[in-house]
Amino acid sequence: MNTERRRQLSSAEERRETVLRTAIGAFAARGYFGTTTTEVAKAAGISQAYVYRLFPNKEALFTAVVERCFTRVRTSLEEGAAQAQGSSPEAVLHTMGDTYAHLIADKDLLLVLTHAQAAAVSEAAVREAVRAGYARMVEYVRGASGAAEADVQQFFATGMLCHLLVSLDAHEVDAPWSRTLSAGIRHY
Repeated sequence: MNTERRRQLSSAEERRETVLRTAIGAFAARGYFGTTTTEVAKAAGISQAYVYRLFPNKEALFTAVVERCFTRVRTSLEEGAAQAQGSSPEAVLHTMGDTYAHLIADKDLLLVLTHAQAAAVSEAAVREAVRAGYARMVEYVRGASGAAEADVQQFFATGMLCHLLVSLDAHEVDAPWSRTLSAGIRHY
């Protein structure tokens, strides 16, 4: 009986992972408001009822997707901190920024984070998930880099600018505004 129960749990965990992976793509494509749990279920190859067994509602599914994306960002920042050439705050921030710039080349991740910020304006649970994600990232960056508050703020401001530049394919535009915004910013 224990073996059967473990198999069921494993199967449920696998389905949860499948739903989350599928939901990332669905929410990236259409956002929180434009995506239905029916679409996610169909793409995952399961019933909508099973999606609701795993996640009580669309809000819970979306916040789980947002948390997953923030976990990927945190992992990227950790990799950057580990690869830093030196322990100065500047060196650590620079390498973390570079690994993050590589990460947001994944358009699905970038889109989910952008949609999450937009949905946070009117959806309290999404707002809380985004707040919690940023809180964890800011504390990690502060602790891993040892940087001053202003430098941590600048790191995140540059990251937001990176989002904008990647979203607009600004590197494809040869215009004064694009050169101004892109100057010194790494994006891939």
